[in-house]
Amino acid sequence: MNTIMSLPMPSAVGSLESYIQTVNRFPLLSEEQEFALATRFKTENDLDAARDLVLSHLRVVISIARGYAGYGLPQADLIQEGNIGLMKAVKRYDPERKVRLVSFALHWIRAEIQEFVVRNWRLVKIATTKAQRKLFFNLRSMKQGLEPLKPQQISEIAQQLNVSERDVVGMESRFAGHEIALEPSGSDDDESYAPIHYLADGEEYEPSRILETTERERLQTAGLANALSALDERSRRIVEARWLCEENNAATLHELAAEFNISAERIRQIEQKALSKMHATLAAV
Repeated sequence: MNTIMSLPMPSAVGSLESYIQTVNRFPLLSEEQEFALATRFKTENDLDAARDLVLSHLRVVISIARGYAGYGLPQADLIQEGNIGLMKAVKRYDPERKVRLVSFALHWIRAEIQEFVVRNWRLVKIATTKAQRKLFFNLRSMKQGLEPLKPQQISEIAQQLNVSERDVVGMESRFAGHEIALEPSGSDDDESYAPIHYLADGEEYEPSRILETTERERLQTAGLANALSALDERSRRIVEARWLCEENNAATLHELAAEFNISAERIRQIEQKALSKMHATLAAV
């Protein structure tokens, strides 16, 4: 082997608790030990030394990954991506610079996790520029509470992060419309439950509920991004607000009518036309 990416490592895809316990058993390195291992890897391509460097810093990845739990992605996946960043950091680490590996690795770990979040948090592209990515990862902390941003707050955030006010409003709406999987994710964790477990039995077979559930599952497919991109901005907003958000937070026809200053019936017509267009696009995939 000639690459650190091939090093055997404990996997976070099984029991997360077991993985964390395993990681915590790896000893921390002193500065002298770290320098010696890093030097051996750099000068002799000693993969055993590189492996020891990686294993001793896996707990750092776990700590950083926990900070991204609010995006609704599996913690194990975040950790695995962070581990890739850690291995990249070890490969590029220069012990002669007299900087501890943990300080050097933080950037690489965060970069891999953030890239994973941006790719997977929603099917729709949400951050295509460096400024938008900065907005994506800072908007949550900059908002005060769960209330919608006020015009003055929008202006201040846009100026501070060097994006347009429209970008701020759009990103906030995407946060508010973040979808949650109806079915379980397949995790082995008996303590985790998907929203479907909380549906009342009496409502499960109600015709309107069955129709809504079927429609949501139909829309949440791999071709969703392409189907949405074919819509105009107003139609896309209506579909996202009605179908691509947490069920309890779905906008009503009257709420959207007030937003666009048109009748609820007109909103319904636009919605039906948009869904028909999306169905045609999805069927062609």
